Amino acid sequence: MTGSAYNKETQMLPAADTYESLVTAFEWRIPPRYNIGVDACDKWADGSGRLALICETREGETARYSFDELKSLSDRFAHALRKCGVKKGDRVGIFLAQSVETALAHLAVYKCGAIAVPLFALFGPDALEYRLADSGAVALVTDVGGAQKIAAVRASLPELLTIFCVDVDQADHALQADSFWSALDDAPPAGFDPEPTAADDPAVIIYTSGTTGKPKGALHAHRVLLGHLPGVEMPQAFFPNDARLMWTPADWAWIGGLFDVLLPAWHHGVAVLARRFDKFDGEAAFDLMQRHAVTHAFLPPTALKMMRAVEHPERWTLSLRAVASGGESLGAELIEWGRRALGVTINEFYGQTECNVVVSSCATLFEPCFGAIGKVVPGHRVAIVDDTGHTVPRGEPGNIAIHAPDPVMFLGYWRNEAATRDKFRGDWLLTGDMGLMDAQGFIRFVGRDDDVITSAGYRIGPAPIEDCLLRHPAVRMAAVVGAPDAQRTEIVTAFVVLNPGYDASDALVQALQQHVKTHLAAHEYPRAIYFVEALPMTATGKVIRRELRDRVTPAPC
Repeated sequence: MTGSAYNKETQMLPAADTYESLVTAFEWRIPPRYNIGVDACDKWADGSGRLALICETREGETARYSFDELKSLSDRFAHALRKCGVKKGDRVGIFLAQSVETALAHLAVYKCGAIAVPLFALFGPDALEYRLADSGAVALVTDVGGAQKIAAVRASLPELLTIFCVDVDQADHALQADSFWSALDDAPPAGFDPEPTAADDPAVIIYTSGTTGKPKGALHAHRVLLGHLPGVEMPQAFFPNDARLMWTPADWAWIGGLFDVLLPAWHHGVAVLARRFDKFDGEAAFDLMQRHAVTHAFLPPTALKMMRAVEHPERWTLSLRAVASGGESLGAELIEWGRRALGVTINEFYGQTECNVVVSSCATLFEPCFGAIGKVVPGHRVAIVDDTGHTVPRGEPGNIAIHAPDPVMFLGYWRNEAATRDKFRGDWLLTGDMGLMDAQGFIRFVGRDDDVITSAGYRIGPAPIEDCLLRHPAVRMAAVVGAPDAQRTEIVTAFVVLNPGYDASDALVQALQQHVKTHLAAHEYPRAIYFVEALPMTATGKVIRRELRDRVTPAPC
């Protein structure tokens, strides 16, 4: 079934032939009471067996789930959460890769009126400890590997009372974990009455990268899903038109995987393919999309670059109707490659965890402007402002900012009112990105005004990596910056001052890299490490990162 059969019911964007008419005709439809779990699942569970999810394992085995099955299973898990004491407003961690259990946990948490805390599957114990402690999570859904990581820090998480493990048949006393599937089996078979949440009630905390400090939890309301719809429908060629199956290699723990793919697709009743590679492979991605006849995809720029390196992409017959990408500018060469190899014009979009998908390209309505990230998505007010929150003339650089209120905008940083206030200048939310708007309304990205590293589609803050390095006995001081890289945009690069008794060596480089991989996150380890006698400092003792970036030469292509 194509999306045209249910556009009128679910599509937020009106029909339009031009960008200008689209903006003029747009209006938000945000009901006062709204629940993500009900909207994304229960409304489609009508006994028809409508396909919702295809899960493929690394061995190639597949399992299919209908909305009817997902409703029944998520209702059961909602009962299990209630049984262990989870109530409205409680936080529940979800530490899993793309899987049916991840999806069920999200749906159940939302229907309980609790707050989901998605956690990236590559996080190590330190990263997990901070996020679970900061959020005050009372329950966690994970697998054996995740439970083992949590065991190392469980003593410092007194609020974490229950762990559900998806790959054990019964309670594991050594891991202090209950069986996820046994909890579903023991739950009442009758349906669950969802919490009657308001659209503005909290639903999810997604942690941003720590830049000058610890990561901050962006708290979003249930309305955030509806707020995403225009920014998903626009780059996906007026999704769900001609949509049958959607896929992304991006982890569902990030806002891109969760709110640009999984939940918007289900809002529209479109099936999602769950398959995240342990290590992304371009040929495997082509093969996957051909075998499952994927029609719509969100492919981060690094994934596209790796796919571009695959020879003879014409070997695969694809069913793609639209591909969207975001996180960095693609450039003319990559977009032209996409037209040849994928059969579509890749649409760029822009946003951030606090306020996502507010700028987008849309080849259906206008040709892409190379070097620009697109035009303002209907329903949002995006402008270039100065540091005081006043708009600047067209063509002049300034801060990319979004005007509040906005349905896709966060409620604030979890338990951090000071950081929330600092994010705004009056009614303008500052993204932290610098840009300019040209006479045609295209927004061009100029650069960051902080130290976030953009690597392989991830936004990585230096502070947690520096803190992790300092915990190694060899490290006296450490500073982390991004270094240019042809494939990943940037790579994490560390400058390290050693303690007495330690000498620079390749073996020490590998040991420090493994230290970060193990304790923090596998995607955040420094791919390059420079040993230095001292770090450049300001008079007030702050590291001058600009000087460190100037020392780094671009990596070879």
